[in-house]
Amino acid sequence: MKEHTNPMARKTAAKETGDAIAPPETVCNGTALRKATRRVSQLYDAVLAPCGLRSTQRSILIHIARAGRPSMGELAESLVLDRSALAHNLKPLERDGFVAVAVDPKDRRSHLVELTALGKAKLKESMQLWEQAQHRFESAFGSEQASALRRSLALIASNDFAKTFQQTEDRITGKR
Repeated sequence: MKEHTNPMARKTAAKETGDAIAPPETVCNGTALRKATRRVSQLYDAVLAPCGLRSTQRSILIHIARAGRPSMGELAESLVLDRSALAHNLKPLERDGFVAVAVDPKDRRSHLVELTALGKAKLKESMQLWEQAQHRFESAFGSEQASALRRSLALIASNDFAKTFQQTEDRITGKR
């Protein structure tokens, strides 16, 4: 069989020989969510560019602002990130002076994260741009659909959903 270097030719060859191992593109929820997330991030990042923040960075700053002075564990949980990914994402924000990370005086094993004055100012600066991105999203997608999407995504991001997902797997595999 001839080696295909063109991805579309390989896909066609796989279909022809019956070797296709992937489900149709529109079936995988994980892939669809990742693609949509990447697209929305690209669009929001373009709108936020004048303030110098990416949407992921702004999200971290918002979560810190809401929580006040969360521990790394609390912040990671609220962002649905593992602690090492959070630490990686905090480094540029700390380097740029937007956040400060300090040892928790009540528990020296824990670290607390807080916005600096510069971080608060940067968040305030980003607000109008974020509102513009929100408006564009809702104009393109529809306000009611956007609201329903946020509710659905909040459910998917919840601990209850993760627990139900795992319980379903445990029933299938017979684990307890």
